[in-house]
Amino acid sequence: MKPVYVINGFLESGKTEFITFTLGQPYFQIKGITLLLLCEEGENEYDDDLLKKSRTVVERIEEEKDFNPSHLMELEKKHKPERIIIEYNGMWNYKNAKLPWYWKIEQQITTIDGSTFPMYYTNMRSLLAEMIRKSEMIIFNRCDNVREELGSYRRNIKAVNPGADVVFEDAKGEIDEIFEEDLPYDLNQEVIFLDDEGYGIWYLDTMDHLERYVGKKLQFVAMVLKPEDFPDNYFVPGRMAMTCCAEDMAFLGYACEYQGASALHQRDWVKVTATVSKEYWEDYQGEGPILHALSVEKTKAPKEEVISFS
Repeated sequence: MKPVYVINGFLESGKTEFITFTLGQPYFQIKGITLLLLCEEGENEYDDDLLKKSRTVVERIEEEKDFNPSHLMELEKKHKPERIIIEYNGMWNYKNAKLPWYWKIEQQITTIDGSTFPMYYTNMRSLLAEMIRKSEMIIFNRCDNVREELGSYRRNIKAVNPGADVVFEDAKGEIDEIFEEDLPYDLNQEVIFLDDEGYGIWYLDTMDHLERYVGKKLQFVAMVLKPEDFPDNYFVPGRMAMTCCAEDMAFLGYACEYQGASALHQRDWVKVTATVSKEYWEDYQGEGPILHALSVEKTKAPKEEVISFS
């Protein structure tokens, strides 16, 4: 079987940039030849030094009728590659693409320009759907000015390909966005119960989407932290978290108003039921999440006192 990687997307969607980046990565290096089939010509070109270093040869296929098993086999016979990368033309209907029977698609990726996605989704939906239907990964780039639309973009993709991984990128790289449908708890519950996983996700999500939680009622098990400069009726319920190693530990918690805070002791374990508000807090240097405890009950420490992020 001949391994094949298909990168598709409309013109100027970032296909060339993605392939260029991938060819330069150590994990993608092989001893043999890589055949790169270019089915359209965009503004960006491949660097000759990179092609030479990665032992990549380029063949252009300018007409859709020439993208057929017979011609593809001729190009393979000419170069005898160990693998093949196809930069597919977004204006060719991917449903019509036919490969030699022994070519095996190892991975199919679709790149999308986030700034122009609504136009293509509205006017060329059938072509777009054929691209993404069998893609394992959909990469939205240039998302700097459309962050508020990413949730709807993701839902549009999932409607066609529920199993696809959807990645969003801006000028700084991948956007670490948590979407409401991916939360491990239901925001519509009367009381949102946070287990170990849920607490960590809630803490991070609150930083970016506090509006989701204002007025909501939460319940979780936490350790008591009482900073010296805190008012008497405030404490911080939280959890120790490890992001990658034991040396990388942090206490994750938000200020909580509780009239019985003076009776609590450092490192006590408590079950907190509280509502969330957005208020000014000096330590935040502005507005941020403040908890208002409805009840605080002493409890035993959880089996795993430290939560982790993978």
